[in-house]
This record gives sequence, structure tokens and C-alpha cells, in this order.
Amino acid sequence: MQPFVCGRFTLDLTRPLVMGILNVTPDSFSDGGRYDRLDNALARAEALLAEGADILDIGGESTRPGAPFVSPEEELQRVLPVLEKLVALNVPLSLDTRRTSVMRAALAAGAVDLINDVSALEDEGALALVAAANVGVCLMHKQGNPDNMQHKPQYRDVVEEVGDYLARRVALCREHGVAAARLLGDPGFGFGKTLEHNLALLRELPRLEAMAGVPLLVGMSRKSMLGAVTGEAQPDQRLGASVAAALLAAQRGAKIIRVHDVKATRQALQLWQAVADSE
Repeated sequence: MQPFVCGRFTLDLTRPLVMGILNVTPDSFSDGGRYDRLDNALARAEALLAEGADILDIGGESTRPGAPFVSPEEELQRVLPVLEKLVALNVPLSLDTRRTSVMRAALAAGAVDLINDVSALEDEGALALVAAANVGVCLMHKQGNPDNMQHKPQYRDVVEEVGDYLARRVALCREHGVAAARLLGDPGFGFGKTLEHNLALLRELPRLEAMAGVPLLVGMSRKSMLGAVTGEAQPDQRLGASVAAALLAAQRGAKIIRVHDVKATRQALQLWQAVADSE
């Protein structure tokens, strides 16, 4: 497994890494409004690192199903002050955005190591911008947009179609000069998928990674797919299912696990790794 190169850092992916979620939004599905003030966001970032986060993922636009439109200008006002403050912590910083203008401003400020894009660099100018920058990129699959993606999503073969999309986006990035060591793929759990689609993607993660040809980042933390299985309506009541999903993803080869609950996830992965190392 080759290291993952992102901005200021080269990350070893021989063991799964934990990405801590920091939503600086008023309306994210799980923790909206809790960290949209700068001081609260910085305190949360430090708490995530203390719990064992390897990477921090900062987002300023909610992409939950039905989320309202946020202008690029407002998104940038939310994320840039946080990113600029967090640079001093010397930890890999991921920017969760699908807007080229937001990427450009964060890159110009030297405040981002990884672009985590739910649109896989489909926004105009995004691919050329990232190709010219010394940052990693995560290419995610989604069907539709936040306002309509859960309106009866349909696939002929969800694993084949998601894997093919990721492979095509990876190939396009490579054609534009992005080294394979800078690329990740994300199946996009919950982004235009039913529960059955999500379960199929989780089950077939090894096949998806083989098709994409790059390491996979997986995010299922607190999502509605877990509530559909457990009956828990509230996202913050899905800790057990979130940890189980993270562990299942790691067992199936996911290299980066994106979560809200870093400490619990880290403990589960540590135990799993200890058992694997003892064999």
C-alpha cells in the first residue's frame, strides 16, 4: 500500500485512519449549529484530536438530503477562518466542499491539505485547480443533488455503477496530471442511495476499491441508513451502529473512516487491529 500524499503530509494507509468531522454549519443533519462559532469550532477540533483523529474534515455547507442552498461566499466565510486557525495544529486538514471558488480561496491561504468533494471535482475549473495544487483529493459518488438525491434513487447494479463512476473520475484526474498517490475514492453512502444500495456497497467495498484503483474513504457515521436498520430516529443515538459500520468498513479494506465519534471508533479499530496482529 503506497502512502497517501496530501499537502504538507504523507500518510501511511497500512492501517485505517480516522477522519474527524467538524461541521461549521447551522444545519448539518447531526450537529448543525453546535460549532458554527469560531471558538466552538476550534475547541471541537482540539477535542477531536485529543480523541485520536488523524485528519480533520471541515465543512461549511450541509449536503444532507433536502439541505437549503448556501452561497459559495457564505460557505467560505464559515470555513476559512477555522482553517486558517487550525493550520498551526500541524494536522492534515480536509476541506469538505464542492465549489471551485471555495477550494481556490482555501488553497491560496495555504490552509488545506485535502479536498473532500461530494461532486468529484465536477464543478467548473475544480479539476484543473486541484491538479495544479499539492493537495490530496477525495472523489465521491452521488446521484442527484442534496435537494433531490433521495427521491427514489435507482440503479441497474449499484456496485457496478458506483465503481465505474469512481474509476472514470480517477482516470480523468490522472489524465490531468494528478498522481495516483494523491487520490481517494468514496462510494457516497446515503447520497442518492436506498438502504439496500448502501448495504450492497458496504458488502462489496473490496470490489469497489479494485474498480476505483485508489484507496477508499468511507463515511456512514450517524447516517439515516443506520437508523433504518436500528430504528433510532435521532442521529446522536446511533453510536453503536456507527462504530459497527466503521469496523465493517475497515474489515472490508476502507483506508480512511470519516466519523463524528472519534474516540469510540478509534477504540474499536485498535481492538480489531490487535486481534489481526496477533494472528
